[in-house]
Amino acid sequence: MLAKRIIPCLDIKDGQTVKGTNFVNLRQAGDPVELGRAYSEQGADELVFLDITASFEGRKTFTDLVRRIAANISIPFTVGGGIHELSDVDRLLSAGADKISINSSAIRRPELIEEIAQHFGSQVCVLAVDAKQTAAGWKCYLNGGRVETDKELMAWTHEAQERGAGEVLFTSMDHDGVKQGYANEALAALAAQLSIPVIASGGAGTEEHFRDVFLSGKADAALAASVFHFGEIKIPELKSYLCAEGITVRM
Repeated sequence: MLAKRIIPCLDIKDGQTVKGTNFVNLRQAGDPVELGRAYSEQGADELVFLDITASFEGRKTFTDLVRRIAANISIPFTVGGGIHELSDVDRLLSAGADKISINSSAIRRPELIEEIAQHFGSQVCVLAVDAKQTAAGWKCYLNGGRVETDKELMAWTHEAQERGAGEVLFTSMDHDGVKQGYANEALAALAAQLSIPVIASGGAGTEEHFRDVFLSGKADAALAASVFHFGEIKIPELKSYLCAEGITVRM
């Protein structure tokens, strides 16, 4: 079995790491360069950097900050936020990113997925999906969870896979920051439908939540922010726990 991945996420606003609940009520969580270096040293499998207001504010991701973080880590690095065209991808890969995460721009122009996959390879293109459960099923949202779209979670992720996305990063907006566990039912449905890896995001509060997202949610990787940023869960201890639970992780 492939090793399950543990991925800290740096949500960046105005150059600082922040964390909220259900995509609002943001609070400061520390210097992103220092956090990135610490996670790399602690044995995180990858690092994700999301410039969470870039799309909403209509600007590009902070390239200099990406460069500084990349220089301080030795693990794969995914960057998202404000990526609209191939030149943005090229700029961020040149700054040290290994993968690019697209969300709002892919919903607005799905062809971007194909363009990234063809120019840089599918492994570079991560489709990020912010979704919320509604009366009509799981609906996808734009601009950092601000705008509901007509895209349905299962249909949209399948389309993205067909267009060449290499991974799906699914955040349940209802679970984000609440620390009551991941959206395992939806994750398991995604995993059953897709042949590309699924990264779970939104809901980590305990070590057991990570166990459950791998066993029940069938996720390939689990992303979390505040439990790592504020020292509630330490990555080496988490990996030891998962190992004892029979889950394959890189130690």
